Amino acid sequence: MSYQEIIDKIKPELEKVVDFLNRELDKLRTSGASVSLIEDISVDCFGQKMPLKQLAAISLPEPRQILIQPWDDSYIESIQKALEKSNVGISPIVDKNSIRLSMPPLSEEYRQNLSKVLAEKKENARKTIRHWREEAWREIQEKFKAGDISEDNKYKGKDKLQELIDEYNEKVEEKVEKKKKEIEL
Repeated sequence: MSYQEIIDKIKPELEKVVDFLNRELDKLRTSGASVSLIEDISVDCFGQKMPLKQLAAISLPEPRQILIQPWDDSYIESIQKALEKSNVGISPIVDKNSIRLSMPPLSEEYRQNLSKVLAEKKENARKTIRHWREEAWREIQEKFKAGDISEDNKYKGKDKLQELIDEYNEKVEEKVEKKKKEIEL
């Protein structure tokens, strides 16, 4: 097994780290409305827990508003209760056969807390990326000790591995910076 195969083996894991970070960041409330804020909220409906997205159409009629149109009017009360219990922090307004959520401007305190949460999520992603770097480097060193990889290739592998890690750290940084800009709007 060459150093390139070892490096290629961790690429999907690094991609998962970035995808996971993306999903986590989508769940954070900024000043703009986002369907991902509420679509996975668990609603108790007919004795079953179901994600909101399976019970209603969710749309964004305005930049700071979410419109929920249940497939059946009998879901409205259950959806309203689930939204009130959720940690979204927005009071639902029932409007005949739909529910509206209006996003208030973010308070300074909320922005500061959000910045801390962002820093935490970024650090967790970077920790996981470091873990995969260490795994690959350890494997490259083991192959060198076993005589499967030359010393030159060991160091080429280390350089290539670091390039890949830098690329994924940059992706994490870009995602977090983009979210920071949304918070500041």
